[in-house]
Amino acid sequence: MIIKKVHLYKIDMKLLSPFSTSYGTVQDRELILLEVEDEKGFTGWGEVVAFSSPWYTEETIQTCFHMLDDFLIPSLLHQQLQKPEDVQKLFKPLKRNNMAKAALDCAVWDLYAKRQNKPLSEVIGGVRPAVEAGVVVGLNDISVMKEQIKTYMKDGYKRFKVKIKPGADYELLKQIRDEFPSIPLMADANSAYTLSDSDSLKKLDELNLMMIEQPLSSDDILDHRLLQKQMKTPICLDESIVSYEDARHAIEQESCKIINVKIGRVGGMSVAKQIHDLCVQHGVRLWVGGMLEAGISRAHNIALATLPSFTIPGDISASSRYWEKDIIKPEVEVEAGVIKVKGKPGIGYDIDKKFIKTITAFEKEYK
Repeated sequence: MIIKKVHLYKIDMKLLSPFSTSYGTVQDRELILLEVEDEKGFTGWGEVVAFSSPWYTEETIQTCFHMLDDFLIPSLLHQQLQKPEDVQKLFKPLKRNNMAKAALDCAVWDLYAKRQNKPLSEVIGGVRPAVEAGVVVGLNDISVMKEQIKTYMKDGYKRFKVKIKPGADYELLKQIRDEFPSIPLMADANSAYTLSDSDSLKKLDELNLMMIEQPLSSDDILDHRLLQKQMKTPICLDESIVSYEDARHAIEQESCKIINVKIGRVGGMSVAKQIHDLCVQHGVRLWVGGMLEAGISRAHNIALATLPSFTIPGDISASSRYWEKDIIKPEVEVEAGVIKVKGKPGIGYDIDKKFIKTITAFEKEYK
């Protein structure tokens, strides 16, 4: 396949309610959408999931646009691709900038699956007709958080992740655990702690948590190894895993027992599949993380979650949890805690171009 055209849309969306973590609060969401077209007229879609400021990774929407506009799209246009993994080879000379790379990588996977007339989940080796959905509870007043959990329980969500930070951790989680003694509960620290907080973190062992996600620095693997030795609760690495090599090092060092894979963070579907295969070899459990994304990225996440070793419910909630209106049709729906995988070719959802036009702040076409 030859990529003949790329259309870029920079869109602005507003979350239904503010979402708070140890890093800060997000409500206004900038995103970049990419539509790639081949020589036969097939199209595929990807989504840049970076944030407006560099609080999660060093990338932002503006840095991603710079990389796409000046480097990545020009290096992809008019290239002969035998398979989607070839995109990674084209981008290899360009360091990092994984979220910018991931959007094009995913768009090519969507296009490739459509050329095969198969669902993306089948093309990448997925085995599930449906995936279990987890949900995230942002930091808030404890009464608000409990009410959110009650609502999500009624909706059937299979796993509950609560954001924590120093001063809002053990007591907060204990109140939740006391009221909901049997729910699958985990904590996400977003790198808010250091090894000097080990005693506080070890107290969380009392609460029967599924895991604690990324307690220490976002670029750390070695200190997590020391912390995991002290804790019974499994550590899950998120921000620390930005490449296949990071995953390999974390596994070899026994720095975690679980890995959260975010397609944008690791550079695309191709790398996410490689990390999955590595974790299968070493018996490390996996789940798919979320980035407050819109429907295109959410659809890619659903496909990834169908791979055999994604056995923990991921952060793949219904579109209506975040948006008044999503950019795909139909929107992602959760029924009894499960999302059915669409059987249509590619990501399985239609793109609502008419709606996208109404929220587009900037667009550009590349030929």
